[in-house]
Amino acid sequence: MAVGGVDDMNKKLRAMPAAVRVAGRAAMEKGAEEIVGMAKRLCPVDDGDLRDSIGWTWSDAPNGSLVLAQSVPTIAGNERIVIYAGNNRAFYATFVEFGTVKMAKRSFFFPAYRSLKKRTLDRIKRSTRAALKNGGVSTAEAA
Repeated sequence: MAVGGVDDMNKKLRAMPAAVRVAGRAAMEKGAEEIVGMAKRLCPVDDGDLRDSIGWTWSDAPNGSLVLAQSVPTIAGNERIVIYAGNNRAFYATFVEFGTVKMAKRSFFFPAYRSLKKRTLDRIKRSTRAALKNGGVSTAEAA
């Protein structure tokens, strides 16, 4: 005697890892966008080079930039989300964020990161949990 629904259950179980990965990735991207957006709003602007250099990527930060935050690489590979500021033109990101002997600090990243960290982590947890509950189907509402 065969148990009914086994094929459907196996199909859902095979879809779960991909759905969880997709849901988690989307939530991480949204969190990175929010942190970058707030950091850009808080960044002091002279010519705009530093503000324009703030961004995020799924790979290595651009040459000359300061890595402000990054996730732990995934088990499947080296994929990680990286938030950065500065470049060859705006090399002074560290000086602005932390100050120097002659210049007071004007932090823009860490206030943004601290204020949005919990919200971002909660979003990631909610979206991956929703993907698991929905049998491998992620929902936009969970993000």
